[in-house]
Formats: sequence, structure tokens, C-alpha cells
Amino acid sequence: MKKITIAIDGHSSCGKSTMAKDLAKELGYIYVDTGAMYRAVTLYAMRHNLFDASGEVMTDELKAEMPDIHISFKFNAEACRPDTYLNGELVEKVIRSIEVSNHVSKIAAIPFVREAMVDQQREMGKEKGIVMDGRDIGTTVFPDAELKVFVTASAEVRAQRRFDELKAKGMPADYDEILKNVQERDYIDSHREVSPLRKADDALLLDNSNMTIPEQKQWLLDQFTVHSS
Repeated sequence: MKKITIAIDGHSSCGKSTMAKDLAKELGYIYVDTGAMYRAVTLYAMRHNLFDASGEVMTDELKAEMPDIHISFKFNAEACRPDTYLNGELVEKVIRSIEVSNHVSKIAAIPFVREAMVDQQREMGKEKGIVMDGRDIGTTVFPDAELKVFVTASAEVRAQRRFDELKAKGMPADYDEILKNVQERDYIDSHREVSPLRKADDALLLDNSNMTIPEQKQWLLDQFTVHSS
């Protein structure tokens, strides 16, 4: 089978990352978590006081510091997944916090941030044999990807999954706050000026509200077989 590019787009907290990581591992492909890249930029902005008192991004200051923000991934053999590094520091756990979640959509909506991240992502995908997930992979980053999947689920299901994930990690979690965050992120992602969240015309729709992880995995493998032959 030929190596292809697989783009997995969709709403926040749909399990895109888990799905993409598992698929990449199964196929022996490289996995890139684009959402983690925006979370890492958000963490940098929070640490460097680049949000003003009203919670808005200080864009001029952030733009000046973008050349100093370097994001990379290293495979964690023990956890069997890639970990996110910000300027050489392991930040995989801290970027998943609700504090970062509450700020990431504003960072991700900034044109110069998206341009910088897209440049990095395209560089990573030049050799094919890659699985990438995010909000605009099939529409903006890899519009020519051989296999595009758009994942969705109800806001309530997604909030419950996020709640369970945080509790399992021993992190504080409030379901109502998480549901509000999911709904707000959906609105911001769908209405942003640059690369708004939308299903590519040639993407396959996967509503996983009532699917188990093994069912999703089999569905994806079936689609891969069709698109890589």
C-alpha cells in the first residue's frame, strides 16, 4: 500500500487525538497533535503575561515573541504516545488543564499564530505516512490529503468525556464548567475569521457519540484500506 496523508478534523473533545494516535500506531505512521501545538502557544502566552486584565490576547507582544516559541514532539515509549515539548520543556500534562482550555480558542484564532503553526505542520507532513488531527487539517493544512475525516459528537457527550479524562488524571473538573467551555469553543472555532472550523467537501463524516473506541478504530482502518489501495 502507498503511504498517504490522513487528516482528522472535528470539534473539540471528540476523541480526535486518541483516535489519530491509535491509528498512527496501528499503521506505523507519524502522529502530530496540532491541538497540542496551539495549547503550547497558549501556555507560553499565559506564562509570559500576554493576556490583559479582561482576558484578551496582547497580540503585538505575542507576535514579537512568536520566533521564540518552538514546539516539538517526542515519542513516550512508556505511555506509547508522543509528548509535547515547549522550548525543550515537557508540557504534555499542563497544556491539558482547564485553564489552558479556557484560553486556547482565542490564541488559535489569531492569524499569525495559525500561519506559524501551519508552516510547522506542513513541514512535518512532507514525506507522507502521517496522521494529523485538529480543526483545519483537511481544509487548510493538507487540502490534498488522500483521507479526510470530520469527527463530531454532541456537546454533552464531549463534556462528559473531558470530565472523565480529567478525573482519571487526578485533575480538578467541573462538568458544567467543561460543558460551557465546549460550547464556547465550538462557537469561536466555527466563527473565527481565519480557517473557521468546517467539514471539507470531500471529508467523511464520523459521529462517534454512541461509538466505542474499537468501533471507531475499525471504521478508520476500513477507510484507510479503501483510500490507500
